[in-house]
Amino acid sequence: MGTALVTGASSGLGEEFCWQLAASGHNLVVVARREDVLNQLAEKIHNYTGVNVEVLVADLGKVKDRARVCTRLTDEEHPVGLLVNNAGYGKDRTFLETPVSVEKTALDVMVTAVMELSHAAAKTMVSRGRGAILNVSSVASDTGMGTYSAHKAWVKAFTEGLAMDLRGTGVTATAVMPGMVNTAFHDRSGFDASTVNSIVWIKAETVVSQALQAVREGRVLVTPSLRYKVSSAATKLAPRWLVREVTSRLPHV
Repeated sequence: MGTALVTGASSGLGEEFCWQLAASGHNLVVVARREDVLNQLAEKIHNYTGVNVEVLVADLGKVKDRARVCTRLTDEEHPVGLLVNNAGYGKDRTFLETPVSVEKTALDVMVTAVMELSHAAAKTMVSRGRGAILNVSSVASDTGMGTYSAHKAWVKAFTEGLAMDLRGTGVTATAVMPGMVNTAFHDRSGFDASTVNSIVWIKAETVVSQALQAVREGRVLVTPSLRYKVSSAATKLAPRWLVREVTSRLPHV
């Protein structure tokens, strides 16, 4: 089934991507900052599924670490057939409350890394005539929730443009727009998940399975779950002033 490289693999959606890909027979390259957690995950996945799991410790907020991941993506002797740009960065403060250094790191993790890794992967995949890139955006891409929304809007638009560039090459690009997924991402950003109605949450398993199905079908955009398809449609149709008012009451991430 080939090899998939997953960023932000140590927890949340990234870990779920790893498990579902391994279950379908993909070997893995797992990328995250925490070496001990990655090693434990790699051992567990290998023991349960038998696939090969390569650990690549990298902080995507750093230039040299992004370069190392790009080098792995362009390794022709050990080709990567699927790139999953999943690494995220949560904040619990508004833009004005956040140091610009923190904002720059978030930009590098959620935008610069997606661009650089996609560029490296796409050129290598096109030369082989096959491959896929899956970028994790968010339903927040259609809202006005600060820089997180801006980053995720960029990912969505970038993926659409990349998909057009890749037409006829045998390589595809897909963006998934999850809603609220109850993972450690929110805990690390300082968000109290107990303040949100349970109906809002969707399972990581659902997001990942629908995202991977979209990749298999060559679809460009996918919004998992009916409730978020409806809310996304409403967001697009509603006046922008109303969208800003409603989303301004939601927690910053």
